[in-house]
Amino acid sequence: MPELPEVEVTRRGITPGLTGRTVTGVTLRAKRLRYPLPADLPRLLIGRTLKSVARRGKYLLLNFSAGTLLMHLGMSGSLRLLASGMAPEKHDHVDLEFGPTLLRLRDPRRFGAVLWLKGDPALHPLISALGLEPLEEEFTPLWLFARTRGRSAAIKQTLMDSHLVVGIGNIYASESLFRAGIDPRTSAGKISQKRYQRLVPEIRETLEAAIAAGGSSLRDFVHSDGSSGYFQQQYFVYGRAGEPCRVCGSSVKSLRQANRATFHCTHCQR
Repeated sequence: MPELPEVEVTRRGITPGLTGRTVTGVTLRAKRLRYPLPADLPRLLIGRTLKSVARRGKYLLLNFSAGTLLMHLGMSGSLRLLASGMAPEKHDHVDLEFGPTLLRLRDPRRFGAVLWLKGDPALHPLISALGLEPLEEEFTPLWLFARTRGRSAAIKQTLMDSHLVVGIGNIYASESLFRAGIDPRTSAGKISQKRYQRLVPEIRETLEAAIAAGGSSLRDFVHSDGSSGYFQQQYFVYGRAGEPCRVCGSSVKSLRQANRATFHCTHCQR
């Protein structure tokens, strides 16, 4: 599914072309995705000017003067900027028109979300429960060390706990742990502060490198202009089970953790 880098790439892609522009049309082609679509969205949005586009975790927040449109790309969604009037395809469920420009949500598996929020979006249950952003200054080795004391869950699962830290996801947790040389099965509470001093910078660098590469284009994810990301070409371990480790040459291993695939090198990660 799109993780923090892909959502941030999307945010950066749609912001310059849409901020300050007015919604001139809204089309809903489904009654619901993960949640019911707001049936009155055309009335709420048409004539409103987009003030800004923010990201919180894997959520996009399109801020208007009267409220905020929350969007989530689900497991396989994408947002595209197109010319108004372009015919929709099978999985194109929501269109927002900004004059000659169309913002189109494609979601083949319908696990995404489009919700209208009134008031402070930070107070909405989907947002208020989220943990710290891993690219913020507050995300430090000392902070993560302190928050993981007493945790018996594996560090891989802990990094994917959105109540603790948001947006890292399966791909980037595997990659960050490889870069830090930490076995993904190690209990988070047993990792020393010294090892967290290596892990936290590797998480930041992994996410920033992925954003710079346009994210990872797996399954259906594409940028707002339809192009693909290429960070998958830089993977050390993710999706490379049975292939030689790029560092030591040992075979990359795969295992299941909490029903998710984990990839690691038993020689480099201990």
